Amino acid sequence: MQSLNRVLGSLKYYWLITTGALISLLLLTAANAITPQLFRWGIDQGIASFDYQVIFEVAGAMVLVAIGRGLFNFGQTFWAEKVSQGVAYDLRNIIFRKIQNLSFSYHDQAQTSQLLTRITSDVEQIRTFVGTSLIQVVGAVVTLITIATILIMMNWQLALITLGLVPIAAMILARFLIKNQKLFGQVQERLGDLNAVLQENIFGVRVVKAFVREPIEMARYTKLNDDLVKVNMKTIAAIRNTFPWIFLLSNLITVIVVGVGGIQVIGGTFSIGELVAFNSYLLFILQPILLIGFAAPAIAQAAASAERVYEVVDAEIEISDRPHAVPFEKCGGRITFENVHFRYPGATTEALKGISFETKPQELIAILGMTGSGKSTIMNLIPRFYDVTAGAVRIDGRDVRDFQLESLRSHIGIVFQETTLFSGTIRDNIAYAEPNAPLEKVIDVAKTAQIHDFIASLPDGYDTTVGERGLGLSGGQKQRIAIARTLLTNYRILILDDSTSAVDAKTAADIQEALDDLMRRKTCTSFVIAQRISTVRNADRILLMDKGHLVAQGTHEDLMRTSTLYGSILESQMKQPTTA
Repeated sequence: MQSLNRVLGSLKYYWLITTGALISLLLLTAANAITPQLFRWGIDQGIASFDYQVIFEVAGAMVLVAIGRGLFNFGQTFWAEKVSQGVAYDLRNIIFRKIQNLSFSYHDQAQTSQLLTRITSDVEQIRTFVGTSLIQVVGAVVTLITIATILIMMNWQLALITLGLVPIAAMILARFLIKNQKLFGQVQERLGDLNAVLQENIFGVRVVKAFVREPIEMARYTKLNDDLVKVNMKTIAAIRNTFPWIFLLSNLITVIVVGVGGIQVIGGTFSIGELVAFNSYLLFILQPILLIGFAAPAIAQAAASAERVYEVVDAEIEISDRPHAVPFEKCGGRITFENVHFRYPGATTEALKGISFETKPQELIAILGMTGSGKSTIMNLIPRFYDVTAGAVRIDGRDVRDFQLESLRSHIGIVFQETTLFSGTIRDNIAYAEPNAPLEKVIDVAKTAQIHDFIASLPDGYDTTVGERGLGLSGGQKQRIAIARTLLTNYRILILDDSTSAVDAKTAADIQEALDDLMRRKTCTSFVIAQRISTVRNADRILLMDKGHLVAQGTHEDLMRTSTLYGSILESQMKQPTTA
């Protein structure tokens, strides 16, 4: 229950509202405790003596108490709900902030659906616990203590019989919580698995339809849905095997109290009004036990959800600023890889093995190699998406790990091979890194990326809304918008990861011609993962990668003379069909 204790610890940020809920709870408990005494007074002093004034006074007092109970009940519910919304708000922000700061290595292994489930369903379970279950449990404990004290003062013999139910019920509920907490955690895991298939099918609906896999995907979703139902039914079975015993015990206690109390009334040691009041208190003492019982499944589920949520919150951020990190402000153009080794987390083999090279100022470096040779891995190490396993990556002689992370990345322009656009307008997407950029600058970079004419032809121009994940745009159009987005940043180093793979050869040549001029003027060094021969020819130097090794480097002409692998890669590219 440590995770739930952390949730409870967050209530200190809402101490004033929490205090309001607790005061309302205490007043409600007091009002509930007074009501049976009014019954006793009315029966013993009013009805038994035929005193109508006492009866009317009792009736008036009960009306006032009923109004107070309504107000106090509203107060505790309102304030508890307000606290729960605040806790859920904070948790969502904390998780989202943590997800934003977690390293690539975490996201490489984490399932998106599980993260979505934790920030939605799991947080909602915690909110329900704080807003409903917690106040029920606290109210039940306060009521138990208050009513137990009153019962002992009224009739200690009957009180001992009644209070004997409390430890038995507590043991049954404790056993339920301990035994079934993992089961409630499995419910959330199954829900995450179900969401994973749902997410995959929504994102990949075109692939599913293209390969006529609807029946297979339906069967896969149905199986996981069945698994979720089965584990939910296990939780219901656990509840079914627990609470009937509590109900049975409570009914037996009621029968015993009525029997023993009736004997005392006949014997004259207990009045009828006191017996009625005692039975009323009996309901009040059974009700908290039942409330705790009903809250127990929600507490178990909230505990499992809290544990899942804090797994994300406590996840280690592997890439962060070193102490005394300095801002990255100037770039002379000397980027050095010193015997760099790198292995992805969880991998058994190294992706890079002893890579060493150094660039010159304003040099255009092309990186070529077969799939899986380590090209993109080299690019990921410069902005510190990952840290090297061994060796060092330096800029102008300084280890990239010595720079402030935000400053380093803000001066490195990157176009990823996989294009991601966000909901909003085309202008918003191009100006993603510089939201206040004037339209003239946006148009300027769009022209460089050879996408301005297309945007201008749209009815709303740059204010055209982009569909989810860029739907409605072709792959080449999305790629060119991504290029424009990068060119608008304040970059000193430019990295293009196969950034023109989705456009035709002529457009790619136009983009490359415009980029060549920019790369010579604005950057200290540019890296291009090359797939087109034109890019290779224009490069000052080509790094040839093979299975994580840097096997050759030089100009196009040099490698054509000295490297058989280089020649075979170029030959394979020439045989590939041109992308439309």
